[in-house]
Amino acid sequence: MFFLSIRQVLPVALMLFTGQFVADVQAAAPAPAPAPAVASLTEINVTSYANGAWILKKPAEYNEAWSAFWLLDERALTGWATPNGSVGPQEVLIALAEESVIKTVEFDNASADGDSEGSRSAKDIVVQVSNQGPTTGFETIATVSLKARQDKQRFSVIKLTPARWVKLTIKNNHGSAEYIELFDFRAFGEQKTKTVAASVSGTYATNYGNFHLQQEGASVFGCYEHGGGLVTNGGVEGRVTRFTWTQTTGRGPAIFAFSPDGKEVLGIWWYDGQTDGPGELWYGTKTSDSVGSCPHWKGVQTASSQMAKDIGETGRVRIYGINFDIDSDVIKPESKTALDSIVKLTKEKPDWKFTIEGHTDSTATAAHNQTLSEKRAASVKSYLVTAGVAATRLNTLGFGATKQVGDNNTSIGRAQNRRVELVKN
Repeated sequence: MFFLSIRQVLPVALMLFTGQFVADVQAAAPAPAPAPAVASLTEINVTSYANGAWILKKPAEYNEAWSAFWLLDERALTGWATPNGSVGPQEVLIALAEESVIKTVEFDNASADGDSEGSRSAKDIVVQVSNQGPTTGFETIATVSLKARQDKQRFSVIKLTPARWVKLTIKNNHGSAEYIELFDFRAFGEQKTKTVAASVSGTYATNYGNFHLQQEGASVFGCYEHGGGLVTNGGVEGRVTRFTWTQTTGRGPAIFAFSPDGKEVLGIWWYDGQTDGPGELWYGTKTSDSVGSCPHWKGVQTASSQMAKDIGETGRVRIYGINFDIDSDVIKPESKTALDSIVKLTKEKPDWKFTIEGHTDSTATAAHNQTLSEKRAASVKSYLVTAGVAATRLNTLGFGATKQVGDNNTSIGRAQNRRVELVKN
């Protein structure tokens, strides 16, 4: 089986998901530079892919490995660079998933290469927002001057204003005549609207063939026409879809983010045990609301049948369709499909006994996460027992954030780590 590398697929992917470039917007007059600030723990990065942000307009790029795509991936080691000699002002336009109020902005450029002074590092940047449209109504909320080669440079905005679009004007660098480099941009604040995301069910034309996705509640499963590919035991949480991909030659985790209109998808996949790296790109465009099928998918077209198949083969299954309220062991209603699939599995396999594992991300303290993971595993057991599963068939364990499958430094990685696993005893 053959996988394309990210350097092979990224140019096409970015053409797909950025869409047509919108017209330039005249920048507002620069405002005084805001003071460095520390974000509240309750704020989220509204410009992350995990929270539904999407790049509408890219600046000039050195090549596909230095694409503006990496500005929103929350990884300080991957970034954007201009073509050689393009050191004038550059613009990036970002669409937000929800109307948001940004309170602080943050930039990474410690990984800039070149001379020892970091002269390629992006320096003066204007941040503007609009709630009217992608080409009008922009107001300046921050004018910042970055230090060379330093990550997590955070600044308070000068004005709190509702926003659906964010524009960065990267004016210059620290003196290099060759390149401007910037490695990440984050905007921390609050989403003021909570639009119910449309179902992700449908068929998508992707770089790994047609991708057929079925959503039931928060559960997601399906197939794709490449290497006998299956999408197993997936789940939707907010604006991201998490699942395990399985092919004839391997398996591993993957996570998808969808454009605000649901028509485009941008995903990253890893092999099991390799999630510390940036991953490989999986991208595509929705071609139909009909799920469709694959020849190799017959007989496993329900969440419970895929769960039974996976746990029978590997002894455990990672379930992403069980969601909880924030910092709580209260199960969300959309988790019913995944939970009922476990109930069905226990009835189909009356001799099997299971351990329910709870896993969290690393946002809170280790002690807090340990307790939370134990309580969440117990909540799942309680649901199953109420549904008729004998309590003697079920054990529970909590692991907190000790068994990560994603990078806890990013929203996407943390979403992967928040999960329930079912293990056959």
